[in-house]
Amino acid sequence: MRNEPERRSGDDEIDLFELLGGLWRQKVLIVLTAAIVTGCAVAYALLATPIYEAKVVVQPPSQSNISQLNYGRGGDSGLAMLSVKDVYDVYLRNLQSESLKREFFRKVYLPSLPEGERQGSQDDLFTRFNRTLTAAVTSKETPTRYYVMASLPDAEQAAKWVVQYAQMAGDHAKREVIRDVHGDARGKANNLEQQINVARESARKQREDQIIQLTEALRVAESIGLEKPPIISSNLSSEVSAGMEGSLIYMRGSKALRAEIENLRSRSSDDPFVANLRQREEAMAFYRSLQIDPEVIEVYRQDGAIESPDKPVKPKKFMIVVLGGFAGLALGVLCALLRHLWLARPRRINQSEMIENH
Repeated sequence: MRNEPERRSGDDEIDLFELLGGLWRQKVLIVLTAAIVTGCAVAYALLATPIYEAKVVVQPPSQSNISQLNYGRGGDSGLAMLSVKDVYDVYLRNLQSESLKREFFRKVYLPSLPEGERQGSQDDLFTRFNRTLTAAVTSKETPTRYYVMASLPDAEQAAKWVVQYAQMAGDHAKREVIRDVHGDARGKANNLEQQINVARESARKQREDQIIQLTEALRVAESIGLEKPPIISSNLSSEVSAGMEGSLIYMRGSKALRAEIENLRSRSSDDPFVANLRQREEAMAFYRSLQIDPEVIEVYRQDGAIESPDKPVKPKKFMIVVLGGFAGLALGVLCALLRHLWLARPRRINQSEMIENH
């Protein structure tokens, strides 16, 4: 009984050597399995559709790119100057907008698909498109630099798409910025027009008030028979002249008052007597006619030229072959082990029966 554990331990060691021997005897199976799996990996690496990755990086425009947007702004205009950041923020908002993705998906991505694929689920196709084309910030260290990246089997198409997507976002942002600038200009012009109308109405009422004042003074002058201004000594002339603008207007004489009243009544326009009217009219005309050429406006800058990629990023052929070799070897060993255990099963059963009988 004391020798029983030792005998079992010896049996285990014999079983281990027997197992290794069994695997060695089935080395052909192991090699064949590894070769088949590795061959499949090589075939996949050679036959899999290559995926090319194109990327374009965008950055803020220069101050000269947006200078025309600031015509008529700043100073005492009441319109704030547009900064590079203001304009570029509009571009980034459009670059990452869902509406732009949907438009590109509808106008560019869907027409590029075969007719059969195009009839599939639009949600599934859009999900696949989102994996194909992405836009994001390049790094946290450079928050103003963004990239647009496309992964496609066609290298030229990938390069074309990233540029097209960046330009489409730029066109949307440019229209939005110009629309806002025109809106500000219209608002400024309307404000100036209102100021002009108020000033004209004020001048008209002042003229009417002046006619009433002169008419009353004329009645006073006629009632006292004062036709011409009295002759006043030089010592009092300045004091009396000042008083003629107030309660002593009648001292101008009925003849002068009558002529002045007639002149005020026959005046066709009060515009020449409105302060700063012409400057306001010129400013209003400027803002009404303000035009911005979209061709001279840039809301982003492309960092470097885009070239078609010449090396696919997928599949990684070397990695696939290496992993296929390891997987084939592991599968071959597993198959050989299972075959060995299956073939050795009857012998083990006989040994167990002999031990029990003993």
